[in-house]
Parts: sequence; structure tokens; C-alpha cells
Amino acid sequence: MAFGYWGIQTGKGMFFKLLLGIGAPALFVVSWSLFGSPKATFPLNGISHFMFEFVIFSLAVIALYATGRKQLAIIFAILIIINEILLSVFHQR
Repeated sequence: MAFGYWGIQTGKGMFFKLLLGIGAPALFVVSWSLFGSPKATFPLNGISHFMFEFVIFSLAVIALYATGRKQLAIIFAILIIINEILLSVFHQR
């Protein structure tokens, strides 16, 4: 996961590497389960759900880019765009 990799690469010292390496993905999982997942506690609809996904996935791309994984960040961004197009084409939004 991009957030965990970012946390481990960014943290200074073992404590902060573990804190960020576990905390960043945990924050993603909690926010996704609360707002983004199909069975979310507080489901978002329409443009608000799209914007939530955009922010979450953009942060993952930025995290990869910030750790020096530029090619992986570009590939992931392209896959996100393709996925969004396919979701729209097949009316799965």
C-alpha cells in the first residue's frame, strides 16, 4: 500500500517509521470504511463520493511520487483514470 510505504520511507527513526507506516494506512482504512466503501457507515453519493475518491487516490499517487517511485505513481494514476472511465461507461457509479 502506498501510504504504508510512504510512512516507512518518510519516518525518521524506527519509532516514527512504524508510527507512519502503520498509522497512514490505518487512517486510510478508517476513512474509506466510514465514507467510501459500498457499505460505508456514512455513505457519500454522487459528486461528494467522486471527490472523496479523487482526494484519497491522489494522496496515494502523491505518496508514491514523494518516495521517489515516479514511474509507479504515473502507472497508478493512469490505472485510476482508466478505472473511473470504466465505472462511468458501465454505469457502476
